Amino acid sequence: MRYDLVVETAQAELVAAVRAHVPISGIAQAWKPALDQVWAFLRANSGLRPGHNLFLYHHPERRNDAMDIDFGVQVASPFEPEGHVQCIKTPAGEVAKTVHVGPYERLGDAHNAIHAWCAANSRKIAGASWETYGDWNDDPALLETTIKYLLA
Repeated sequence: MRYDLVVETAQAELVAAVRAHVPISGIAQAWKPALDQVWAFLRANSGLRPGHNLFLYHHPERRNDAMDIDFGVQVASPFEPEGHVQCIKTPAGEVAKTVHVGPYERLGDAHNAIHAWCAANSRKIAGASWETYGDWNDDPALLETTIKYLLA
């Protein structure tokens, strides 16, 4: 798949999230239990007006180390923490952004495209990236995920 990349200034977004410390290979097992907690919290606090699922990755110093990941959902207003659910913000600043259309198993292709673009354009990635998942569709070919990498 060909990815169109844009550089833009991202505004901070509020997110209700549960943080997990996991290796990249553990994401598939970690995301659902974390999001189940967030959605249970949001159902009990409907005034927060939930948006889309959003995973915020805090990049470790060494590429293959485990990382902190905030598995969450966009919300309209700040709130006090409850249990493991915290109110966090995505980073604000200049980002490299692309949209992946297709099955989640191929999200790595979009991440690789951003890394390749950064290398080709002498841009450094800062300490965070995030994925915002679009509306669910039973057809995996129609799933849309927006990926942003904070630039240094």
